[in-house]
Amino acid sequence: MDADLDDALTVFRAVRPRLFGIAYRMLGSATEAEDIVQDAWLRWQGTDRSVVQDPPAFLATATTRLAINALQSARARRETYVGPWLPEPVDTSNDPTLGAERAEALGFAVLVMLERLTPTERAAYVLREAFAYPYSQICEIVQVSEAAARQLVSRARKHLAGERRREVSQEEQRRLLTAFVSAAQTGDLEQLERLFAEDVVSYSDGGGMVRASKFPVHGRVTVAKYIRAFHTHFWNGVEVTEADVNGQPSMLLSREGTTFAVLTVVASAGAIDQVLWLMNPNKLAAVAHRAA
Repeated sequence: MDADLDDALTVFRAVRPRLFGIAYRMLGSATEAEDIVQDAWLRWQGTDRSVVQDPPAFLATATTRLAINALQSARARRETYVGPWLPEPVDTSNDPTLGAERAEALGFAVLVMLERLTPTERAAYVLREAFAYPYSQICEIVQVSEAAARQLVSRARKHLAGERRREVSQEEQRRLLTAFVSAAQTGDLEQLERLFAEDVVSYSDGGGMVRASKFPVHGRVTVAKYIRAFHTHFWNGVEVTEADVNGQPSMLLSREGTTFAVLTVVASAGAIDQVLWLMNPNKLAAVAHRAA
């Protein structure tokens, strides 16, 4: 490798975690984010780097624009996805903010909500809220005026604020998740109902690859009965491991050394609002090694 390319690689490696963090938040997929980062490297490799005054800004811009383009086609694929679509989980135990200034736009509930934004709204929101980019830079990256960039972020904030509930602390979420797993394993109907909010929803993402409910299950009593109905065979021989996934307490479920699900909950006001079962085997690569 020549010295110039060696320097290019050094610069790229220094900002790679940030580039992955941007792409992941944009796409909700670790696999697709890795592809975007690789494309950004190829673009950086083929650029006349002598005229680039701010390499990290150049790379962030390239990554964001590639992700905006990728999101258009990703959305078309998700329209034909079998059952509920949930983000691909990422292990955040060693990088709690996933290359960002803060952990915003990383949790499962928010990533699902971000799907409803336009690609440019999503990009502006991610750059501002997670990476603290100034509006003067955001407008250049997404190719709008500074006033329009502010408007994009404002619209995104309002949209999310309208849907978001006040989430509980990590400790409370961990407590509720642990209590839920215990009640689910024993099929304790009363305890399950006590843990759930009235309008709780259970989402199972199997992607048509494994047996999982193809429709969300709604309501405290219905979800409790649903969880109890499969407890005898589902939990047989399952090893449960605590993990930090997408910046939130989660459980890796393994059988015979193979991770087959990531389980987490979304909670507010001391009750579980959502139960998330991430079971599509194509989405578990980024967390499966933890159970080994």
